[in-house]
Amino acid sequence: MSSTSVESTAVKAQRPGNLAQTLRFAQRNGSWVVLVLMVIVMALAFDGFLTGSNLGQIARQASFYAPLALGLTFVIFTGGIDLSIGSLYALGGVLAAWASSAGFIPALLAPLVVCGVIGLVQGMIVAGTKIPAFIVTLAGMMFARGLVLFITDEGSVTHHVAPGSGFKSLANGNILGIGNTVWLVVILFIIGVVVSKRTSYGVTLLAIGGQEDAARLMGLPVKRSLLIAHTVSGMLAGFAGALTASYTGSGVTTLGVGLELTAISAVVLGGTMLTGGSGTIIGSLAGITILQLVANLINRLGLSNSNWQSVVNGVLLVVVAVAQTYLSRMQARNKGDAATAQEAAKDAPEPEPAVPGL
Repeated sequence: MSSTSVESTAVKAQRPGNLAQTLRFAQRNGSWVVLVLMVIVMALAFDGFLTGSNLGQIARQASFYAPLALGLTFVIFTGGIDLSIGSLYALGGVLAAWASSAGFIPALLAPLVVCGVIGLVQGMIVAGTKIPAFIVTLAGMMFARGLVLFITDEGSVTHHVAPGSGFKSLANGNILGIGNTVWLVVILFIIGVVVSKRTSYGVTLLAIGGQEDAARLMGLPVKRSLLIAHTVSGMLAGFAGALTASYTGSGVTTLGVGLELTAISAVVLGGTMLTGGSGTIIGSLAGITILQLVANLINRLGLSNSNWQSVVNGVLLVVVAVAQTYLSRMQARNKGDAATAQEAAKDAPEPEPAVPGL
């Protein structure tokens, strides 16, 4: 075989690798591309979209739901799901408002502790049994919602944040013109990115989602990781509810209904696979921001019926799900092509040395 043929085989072996990088980039960063395109289009279409007040309002609205998406992302990394976060969000808000009369710290700790314990119990059941997370967290959703109704006497009692309480400044204050809630979410997501990218815990979660049995055989702490993921998800849901109670000044029992679906949509839009084993924390932040941009777009178009937002979100979710499936299949096919090309390159004979004078 000539040297040209060997070089051609080597080039073919490299092409699948280049394609794999492109596909991986599209799957992990596609949400940010969509987000940037939406901002550009809306800036060109609507006057005043890029004003500080409008962008600040979008960021503030997203910040109340971002903790839910963050906690849920860790759970979905494992191939699980957490349907209880909407009810825990409402429970966190009610507990925070109820405990605010005792001071700032109790108002913040009550939702974190109670919602965290519920998440911990769910994690124990998921990790210790073969019951799917879907069923366990569905039961948790009903339990948390029932607890909310019990605390509020079936919704007839609304707990308000105590007048003059410093807890109210948590979500209503700002630093350098940016809302406190936005700063808090930025800090939380920085921590989330570091945990997922720079610690063995993040690697373990993705390994569990990829193949739980294989993760166990590798000696990874599967049960402990699942416990932590569900506990953190519960705590962040309670924290998000506390932020909302601080902002509105009360704990409203009807809040959080269906919010788990919004969080799931944000995570999927961010590029995390519902089957687990693949995804990014920062993508979930892009996903929740996209949903808030859609809400802003609906308002600017003057569509008074809020159901239009659900329609657009549903269309976006279907498009992203189809795109993710296509990219995953392309990646799997590309891996097979890469392996074939590499084998061909190995089996190719070395070129015969040129004979001087010929």
